[in-house]
Amino acid sequence: MSEKLGKIAEAELEGFILKNFGQARKEVSVKPGFGVDVSLVDLPNELALIATSDPLSLIPSLGLEESAWLSVHLMANDMATTGFPPQYAQMVLNLPASLSREDFKTYWNYIHQFSKDIGVAITGGHTGFVEGQNSTISGGGTFFSVAPKKEIVLSNGAEANDVILVTKTSALSSSALLTMSFPETIKNRLGKQTYEAGCEMFKQTSSLKDGLIAAETEHKFSEIHAMHDVTEGGVLGAIYEMVKASGKGALIYDEALPIISWQKEVCELFKLDYREIIGAGSMIISCEKGKEQQVISRIKAENIACAAVGEIKNEEAGIKIAKGDEIKDLEYKTEDPYWKAFFTAIKSGWK
Repeated sequence: MSEKLGKIAEAELEGFILKNFGQARKEVSVKPGFGVDVSLVDLPNELALIATSDPLSLIPSLGLEESAWLSVHLMANDMATTGFPPQYAQMVLNLPASLSREDFKTYWNYIHQFSKDIGVAITGGHTGFVEGQNSTISGGGTFFSVAPKKEIVLSNGAEANDVILVTKTSALSSSALLTMSFPETIKNRLGKQTYEAGCEMFKQTSSLKDGLIAAETEHKFSEIHAMHDVTEGGVLGAIYEMVKASGKGALIYDEALPIISWQKEVCELFKLDYREIIGAGSMIISCEKGKEQQVISRIKAENIACAAVGEIKNEEAGIKIAKGDEIKDLEYKTEDPYWKAFFTAIKSGWK
């Protein structure tokens, strides 16, 4: 197993990839960058084309419907950070040769339905079967949307003195996926109620609603300065990325980071830190100080939990985390330990 799993490290991204991204075009107003969720291409009439890409999931232990759900909604989560829903999609499917045509039809029908449910038209892509394809990744996709440029929220817009909010809970997708992928182990060691809670939490892995409620779709709330969805690296990684992209510092209150007791037990079983693992479904929001309770209230009115967990500082303050009386630098982890724990459990024969 590779020692470096997950997204490429910041140093490699900025030191190599971001120096080599094809022809520079003046209409590309938001380029690739560390902690940047989307790119923007300027269009006439003060509009912009928003684009975001992500891998597509195909996880046999999870199921075809659940894999399709992740494929659609993990891309939608990135788009949600702009305050606008996705409109169009390109899908590239590199499917394992072992996948039957019937299973493919089932998987694709769910892709179609979940895309339709959120108003996305699939405009093209590529579909093929590949020998030796044994990954839980079945290809990749790109979501697009067109919106008034001045109304688009970006992950690099956090301002000093902003309050940092987190919706739902930490380790949302990790705890749900581990619970559903190893049902016998979870039931035997943590109980049936934990298993049922994990299954119920799975459909919360979409943060599209979180982002749209926070920013509003018709008349944008000006107090929302930046949003970033929680993916690899967990809530701490997502906050770090948003702060870094914004050129700011931050102080995070460890004890304020939300977690549900059964999730914590699942993470402990797999020897994982709930603050540092994939948490798709949660949204990090940077909002104007003094307006945070208004934001929290309108999100909670839609039965979505939301909590203040820190504040944005000037860059020279650094990115710090406070635990009790101790304040120290937040260390950004270049590898999300979730993947290693997942594959270790499979190799150990956990069911």
